[in-house]
Amino acid sequence: MKSILGIGNALTDILAVLPDDTWLDRFHLPKGSMQHVDEETGDKIWQELKPMGVQYVAGGSAANAITGAAVFGMRAGFIGKIGDDELGALYKTDLERNGIVTRMLRGKAASGRAMVFITPPNGERTFAVYLGAAVEMGPEDLKREFFEGYDYFHIEGFLVQNQQLLRRAVELAKEVGLFISLDLASYNVVESNKAFLHDIVANYVDLVFANETEAEAFTGLAPREALDEIAKLCQVAVVKIGKEGSMVRSGEEFHCIPAWPAQTQDATGAGDLYAAGFLYAHAEGMPLRVCGEVGSIIAAKVVEVVGPKIDIPRWKAAKQEIRELMSRSVGSESI
Repeated sequence: MKSILGIGNALTDILAVLPDDTWLDRFHLPKGSMQHVDEETGDKIWQELKPMGVQYVAGGSAANAITGAAVFGMRAGFIGKIGDDELGALYKTDLERNGIVTRMLRGKAASGRAMVFITPPNGERTFAVYLGAAVEMGPEDLKREFFEGYDYFHIEGFLVQNQQLLRRAVELAKEVGLFISLDLASYNVVESNKAFLHDIVANYVDLVFANETEAEAFTGLAPREALDEIAKLCQVAVVKIGKEGSMVRSGEEFHCIPAWPAQTQDATGAGDLYAAGFLYAHAEGMPLRVCGEVGSIIAAKVVEVVGPKIDIPRWKAAKQEIRELMSRSVGSESI
C-alpha cells in the first residue's frame, strides 16, 4: 500500500461539551467564532477546563487527515512543531498510537492547542486557539530526508501564513516525486494569500480540496464554476458543498458525489476525514467517483461523534461500506 506524509500546525484539540453559553461569555468568545488567544489566556482557559473532564486529541487539519489515512492502513508520517511540555508529549504519543511516524520538532513556546467549546442547541463549535510552538516551524527546519520514501504529501492551508515554509515544503516534496495535495483550510486565509496560493497550486500541487467559501475566495466564483477554474491549475479539484455532498473534476471528467446519510452531532474533522478517505482510495487506484464516495462515507461517520476522531464501531462500519463499494469497482484490494 502507498504511503502518505503530512505537515501542519501541531495543535492538541481540547474538547469541552458545555450546557450553555456561560463560558463563552466569560471569556468573550462570540458563539461559532474562531478566536486566537495569547499564551496567558490560553493557559487560563485550559487550567479551568481541566476539572471538567475534557477530551484531548492530537488535532490540526493535516494531522486529522493523516490519522485517518493511517487507520485505513496507509504508512503515514507527520511533520510539526511542539513545545517541551505535557501537551506536546500527549500530541506525539497520540499520533504514534495510530502508527504514525512523527517528525516532531521542538519549539521555544508552549505547545499549541485548540480549545473547542461545543454548545446547545445544535452542537455549535466555538474555538479559542493558541498556536504556540506550532507557528515557530520554519523553512530551515525541513530536510529532504523527511520527505523521502513516501508517495503522497498532504498540506493544510493554514501553513500559507508562513509562505517561506510552505514553499520549501512543496519544493522538497516535488524534488522527491511526491503527489501533493492541499486543503485550502479557511476562506479568510485564502483571501489574504490568494496570489501566493495560485502560484503554489499552479506550480506544485496535484490535488486541491476546498469547501464552498474557500473555493469562492480562491476564484471569485460560485462552487461549480470555481471547481472548473481550480481544475485548470492542477490534476484534480474537489469542492465540498456541505449537506449537498461534493464535486470532483479532473480534466473533462466530472462527478457530483452525494453526501452519505448521517445523524450529525458535530462537524469537527469532516473535511479532514473526507480528504483521508479520498487520498486512501486514490492511492488504491480507484476511479475519481469512488474516491469521492469513500471520502463521503468516512466524513459521515465523523460528524456523528464529538470531535475529529471516529470510534471503533463506526470505523468498522465505514470500512465494511467502503470495502463493498470498492469491490464493485475495478479490481480493488481489500482494506
